[in-house]
Amino acid sequence: MGKLTFHGGIHPYDGKELSKDKPMKAVLPKGDLVYPLSQHIGAPATPIVQKGDHVLTGQKIAEAGGYVSAPIYATVSGTVKSIEPRRVATGGMVESIIIENDGKYDEVTYEKPEPLEELSKEEIVSLVREAGVVGMGGAGFPTHVKLSPKEPDKIDFCIVNCAECEPYLTSDYRRMLEEPEKVIGGLKVMLTLFDHAKGILAVEDNKPDCIAKLRRLTLNEPRIMVKSLKTKYPQGAERQLIYASTRRAIDSKRLPADAGCIVDNVDTVVAIYQAVVEGKPLMHRIVTVTGDAIADPRNFIVRIGTNYHELVEEAGGFQKEPVKIVSGGPMMGFGIFDLDIPTTKTASALLCMTRDDVSRWEPSACINCGRCVEACPGRVVPSHLADYAGRGDEEAFVAHNGMECCECGCCSFVCPAKRPLTQSIKSMRKMVLAKKKK
Repeated sequence: MGKLTFHGGIHPYDGKELSKDKPMKAVLPKGDLVYPLSQHIGAPATPIVQKGDHVLTGQKIAEAGGYVSAPIYATVSGTVKSIEPRRVATGGMVESIIIENDGKYDEVTYEKPEPLEELSKEEIVSLVREAGVVGMGGAGFPTHVKLSPKEPDKIDFCIVNCAECEPYLTSDYRRMLEEPEKVIGGLKVMLTLFDHAKGILAVEDNKPDCIAKLRRLTLNEPRIMVKSLKTKYPQGAERQLIYASTRRAIDSKRLPADAGCIVDNVDTVVAIYQAVVEGKPLMHRIVTVTGDAIADPRNFIVRIGTNYHELVEEAGGFQKEPVKIVSGGPMMGFGIFDLDIPTTKTASALLCMTRDDVSRWEPSACINCGRCVEACPGRVVPSHLADYAGRGDEEAFVAHNGMECCECGCCSFVCPAKRPLTQSIKSMRKMVLAKKKK
C-alpha cells in the first residue's frame, strides 16, 4: 500500500532539528502587551475597555464584532494604556489595545463548565465562541463558525492537522509529545458535535514518536484513528490533507464541510479542549523561535500580545546578526523588518536567518521546463498564471484556474529561473477576491 499523500509537493530542508528536542518553555512577558483587534478572518473585535481601566489575566477586553469574529482576552493583569494603531507581522497598522503589565499576573476565577457528556451541542459551540478560539495554523478563521456547518449530519471526519509540514516549525510536534491528552481531548469535543463522524489524527511519518504515542493513547477509542502521512510539503495544506487522509477532493469553490470534513490544527484543538473542558479562554499559544541566527532555538508557551523582542531574548538572543527575519515558516511566512511586533493568535513562529538567498537571486526568462507544474499540488500551470498576473489579464487568470492556487510556494522553490511565481499569483488572487467582495 502506498503512503498517504497527494500529487505534487516538494522536499525542502526542514531545519526541525534546531528546536524539536527541547521541551516547551513558558515565557512571562516583561513589557507592554499589544492586542490587535483583527487577529482573525472576519470583523475586528470591539473594545470593551478604555484607557485607564485595570484588567485581570483572563478578562475579556474586546467583544466579537459579528458572527464571523472572535473576542480577545487579556493575558496579563495591568492597566490599559491606550487604544491605538500598532504594526502587525503582515506590515499593516491595526487598531490595538495596549496594556501595561503590572507583573502580578492576577487572574480571574474561571467558571468550570458542566462535564462534556452533559453539555448540549449548542452549549459546546457557545463555549468555543466565547473563548475566542480561532484557527491557529495561520488563517485565523473563527472556530465556532467551522464547527457549525449547515448539515452537521453529513460530517464524516474530524481531522486534526498534525502534519506540521512547514520547515523549521516544531510547535505542534512538542505539543503532541508533551500534551497529547489535550489534543485527543479536543478531538473528542469535536466528535461530540458530529454523531456520524470519525476522528483522524493526521501526522507526517517524520514524527514516529508522536504517531506511536497517539496510537497508544487512542487504542480504546473506536471513533479515533491515527494516520501516518508521507512527509512532503505542503502535506498540511487543508485540501492536500483532506485528500491524503480521506481520498476526498475539494476545490476553491467548496469548503471542507462540503466533502464531509472538519479540519483544525493541533493548537486550535487544544484551545477547544481548554475552552469546553477547563472553561478557559484562548490566551496562550506555542511559538517556535528558531533559525541559525538564534543562540538557543526552542518552542515557547507565549501569552498572546507578547513582543517578538522578548521571545528573541528568551532564546538567548542572536548568536549572529540575522539577515532575514520571518514571522512564520520560510515557505508561507511574512518577512518582517522590525521585531517590535506583538504575537497574535495566529503567530506560529519567528525564523531568524543569517543568509537571504532569495534576495540575491536574479530572475531570468522561463525555460518551459515544467518543474512548477510537476510540483504544484493545485494541478495548475504556475508559469502561465504568473504571466497572466504580470500582464494584469484577470480573465485568463481565472479561466486557467488561478484561484486554485493555495499559495504554498512550491513553484517558486523549484523554478530554475528563480521567478517569483507564487508572489505574482498571490497578488492577482488578492485582486480577484477584492473585486468579488465589492
